[in-house]
Amino acid sequence: MATPKTMSGVYLTRHGGPEVLEWRDDIPVPTPGPGQVLVKVAAAGVNNTDINTRIGWYSSDVTAATDAVEQDVEAGGWGGALAFPRIQGGDLCGIVAAVGSSVSFDPGQRVTCPINLPRPRPGNPQGFIALGSEIDGAFAQYCLVEADDLYDVSASPLTDVEIAAIPCAFGTAENLLTRAGVTAGHKVLVTGASGGVGLAAVQLAALRGAAVWGVTSSAKADFVIGQGATDTFARDANLPKDMFDVVIDVVGGPAWPGLIRAVKPGGHYAVSGAIAGPIVEADLREIYLRDITIHGCTHQAYEVFGRLVAMMNEGQIKPLISKTYPLNEIAKAQEDFQSKALAGKLVLIP
Repeated sequence: MATPKTMSGVYLTRHGGPEVLEWRDDIPVPTPGPGQVLVKVAAAGVNNTDINTRIGWYSSDVTAATDAVEQDVEAGGWGGALAFPRIQGGDLCGIVAAVGSSVSFDPGQRVTCPINLPRPRPGNPQGFIALGSEIDGAFAQYCLVEADDLYDVSASPLTDVEIAAIPCAFGTAENLLTRAGVTAGHKVLVTGASGGVGLAAVQLAALRGAAVWGVTSSAKADFVIGQGATDTFARDANLPKDMFDVVIDVVGGPAWPGLIRAVKPGGHYAVSGAIAGPIVEADLREIYLRDITIHGCTHQAYEVFGRLVAMMNEGQIKPLISKTYPLNEIAKAQEDFQSKALAGKLVLIP
């Protein structure tokens, strides 16, 4: 079937509220060059990072929680200033539609890719670009991706919607667990445990043989336990000191000092988000006198996502999907996401 010349999708026109998302039916369909693949998008997950990029939260000028950004920002993307208009969408599941030269993929294969695409370079081995930030992403009918960034998931028993819920949430979670060295027998605490990354971290840590506790609301505790947690703590609970080998954090904010105290001496704290606020109060004595190791986790090594692809193809992991939306209802989907009323993942269908 011939590829159309134009497609429908959502343009991010500038930083701001939902009003900066523009639905278009006349977006040019990109043509794959050497080493590139044109993917017909089957489903695209909704993530904090897409909203953070939209509102410009990644700017160092922003110090508030993700639901309290009011100032105008310019360089608010992962890597600084964005080129507008930008097609966002870091979670991709799709079907190969066309390929450039020197590509081993064939039309019809089902594929996915990480949101963080490794681009190591001299002086920065952790270099990366983000799908939907530095390059156009999955909030359109077609998405152009480098073949080296794609993975075949044709064999997976998971649905397109389920696969589209995995790259950002499970990729982030697996990276956090890998960097912190979580293994069988560890006691692990996960913040934001009912969200996409949190539920993924609970599921993946339990698969590693760890005992997992989640921080969540009482209304969502059963969802967290259903993914493999031993028990949960309320968001405002006083956490036990020196209990956990590893704390996995995507929340930050005022609760941060208690998270550090909850880590055992010699333990690990890994962070990949700060929805409650990026500026925290630290007592350095709680860190250095107790030999706590802190891991900032964004760059994902190739083997991290490779492990996830193997688990997808073998049906070992399964995300919790709460709701799907047509892509043109992206503003409603992001509003529902930010309300935190739904556990697990929300997914858009182009």
